[in-house]
Order: sequence, then C-alpha cells, then structure tokens
Amino acid sequence: MPDELNQVIEDLAKRARNASLSLASASTVDKNKALHHIAEALESNRKILSEENQKDLDAAKDNGLSDAMIDRLRLTHERIDGMAKGLRQLIDLPDPVGALIEEKERPNGLKIRKVRVPIGVIGIIYESRPNVTIDCAGLCLKSGNASILRGGKEAIHSNTALANIIKEALQTSNLPIDSVQLVPTVDREALNHLLTLDQYIHCIIPRGGEGLIEFVAQNSRIPVIKHYKGVCNLFVEEEADLANAVKIAVSSKCGRPGVCNAIENLIVSEKIAEEFLPLCAKELIAKGCELKVDEKAGNILSDFSTHPANESDFAEEFLDLKLAIKVVDSVDKAISFINQFGSGHSESILTQNKSKADQFLKEVDASSVYWNASTRFTDGFEFGLGAEIGISTDRLHARGPMGLEELCTYKFNVIGNGQWK
Repeated sequence: MPDELNQVIEDLAKRARNASLSLASASTVDKNKALHHIAEALESNRKILSEENQKDLDAAKDNGLSDAMIDRLRLTHERIDGMAKGLRQLIDLPDPVGALIEEKERPNGLKIRKVRVPIGVIGIIYESRPNVTIDCAGLCLKSGNASILRGGKEAIHSNTALANIIKEALQTSNLPIDSVQLVPTVDREALNHLLTLDQYIHCIIPRGGEGLIEFVAQNSRIPVIKHYKGVCNLFVEEEADLANAVKIAVSSKCGRPGVCNAIENLIVSEKIAEEFLPLCAKELIAKGCELKVDEKAGNILSDFSTHPANESDFAEEFLDLKLAIKVVDSVDKAISFINQFGSGHSESILTQNKSKADQFLKEVDASSVYWNASTRFTDGFEFGLGAEIGISTDRLHARGPMGLEELCTYKFNVIGNGQWK
C-alpha cells in the first residue's frame, strides 16, 4: 500500500509541474476568467458545501474539538460569500507575473531586466479552516503557480467539495485542469512522500498548529516558508485612551479567539493598571474569557476569577477564550517581553505618545507592528491583497501576509546585440 500511495502522490506532483509550465505564461484574462468561474460556482453550490461541511462539524463535536476550533471549521453563508468576494478582489488586482522590478543597461550595451515570475509548484499543508482551500487556490492561480493542497482530516469533506468545485470551474477555463489539486488522502505517509519531491515541487507552506509546522520543517527536502503560531500581544501604555483600549482588547481576544491574529497576551502599564484592568476584566469575563495573570495583575484583580500565569502561558497560542495578562513598568519592559514571548506575528501598542509608539514600531521584532489598532487586521483581505496564502513569520523570502507578489520570484532577462566574451 505505501508504494501505491507514493505513486499516487508522485503522479499528482508531476501533473502539477507540467501544469505550472503552461500556467506561467497564461494570460491575465484567462486567469481572471477562471477565478470568476470559481466564485460563481461557490455561490451556486451553497447547499452541497453546507451539507459536506456539516459532516465535518458533526465529526468535530464527536471528537471533542473546542468551540473555537469548530468555529474555524464552520462554513457559513457569510463565509462562502467572503470566499467568493476574495476571488473577485483578486480579479481586480494587478497581475504580478511579468512585472518589471528593475531595468539597467551595462557599459557593454547589455540591457538587463529583472522581472517577476511564478515560483512554480507550491504545496500548502493546512489544518481546520476550509476557506484556505479557496484562498490558496485563487492566489496561486492569479500568480501563475500550480498548487497542491493537503488539508487536515477534520475538514476532509469540506475540502473535497471545494476542490471539486475548483476542478469543474477549471474545466470551463483555458487553464490546465491540474493547476489546482487536492491530495486525496490525509494519510501521514502521503505527506511524508510529498515532502521529498523537490524535483517537482518548489515551495512548501505549512499552516496550522505548532506540531504540524515543526514536522514539515524537519522533514521537507523542499524549501519551507513557515506560517508559525500567532502569539500576538497588545500593550496598553499609560497614555492610551482607556475606553477605546477596552474595546480593542476585548474584540482582539473574543471576536474570533481561534484565529492566529487574535491576541494571547495583554500587557498593561502599571501606571494605569488599577484603573484599566478591572474595566477590561469585567468585559472579558462576561464574554467567557479565562484570565491567566501575573502577580501584579492578580493583586489588582483579586475580586475577579483569575488563575496564576506561569512563564509557559505567555508563550502559548491558546486559540481559545483564554488570555494571559502581564503588568510592566515601562515601554522598554513591554518590548523586551514581546520579543521574548511573541512569535513574530503581530504586536500592537495603544498610546497617544508618538515617541513611545515610534520606539515600539522600530524595536519590536514581528512581521506586523501596530499603533492604536487591533492585531486582528493582519490579514490579506484587510491589507488589500485579496486574500493571503498565509502569514509568514519567517524572514526569507516573505514576511507577514503573503499575497500575489510574495508568491513570485524573479528572473533576469538579458538583451544583447551580439556581445561575446
């Protein structure tokens, strides 16, 4: 069986490589038409999508998944609308392929042009959220890349239905039908073999829990761009607008606690902690949020139900209605805490002091750093990228939300008139 399974995966990768060679030169018109067909198919297949998604939701409840994780899995009508809207936004964005990055002429007359080109074949390994299937397929198509999608077992029915919709839409387009392929099994052996196929696949992007990302990074022969955990921090500085700070803190944690741009740590200046923390804790607890607090925060919140935080809590991506709270005496201490416990995803400072905000923006080491805004805006759609294939916490070659340009590499086109050496 392993040999048969490996052959299935290898054949899939070969087809993707062949598709990528045609897709790289596909016209913008043809790519946009394919995206339009997929968006329309999503909207006209709501019933099938809802029925298949319900199978995954039922299994998730039977398997004891948390409410936050089940929320990540759910395909509501609004989320189906969102997927279609994201595809249409991609249609409206400029095609990155062939864009001129730099041009120069050398003393010997050679003209050198640096232009954007697709990476080739991109493998996306992900968990839970079935909308990733559409987001990644759409981004890869528009940027001229073939994609191999491997979702998690908890979303197998939803992902299969979405992949079938994409396949049917591609059949009515001028793009290769193998431009987007879903790995037809969640068998770990299939993933193991996929990660060895560096002769066909050019980049792997893992999206999911810490264990999945570490496994992929340790076992892949193919270059990996890690979309690591989101331990995001919100620092309420002493000169913050406290009423607004409560709203931002509560929505950043409780709006959708199971997503990677939700905050996991709330850091508060000790100069306003006695005023701010009770106001904020009241709202958080009313939303069902469990609070893990350091000693100073615990003393201030002695009238509230809290739990002592240990050091490991501050590095934990809860993905749930849980929040760790730390009280600090300076901006320097807040920055040091974030750089120690944050995951390099998204960090925010709330303050009216520009000097302190500038220091925070400059010294915090993360892919997205905010001043007076929620970390929940770290998202390809919110950044005007259409959607994102993920949020990279790496430094090479992309960082933060990865849109169309980040799914391209470049090549040099060198034009001469008979030069030789």
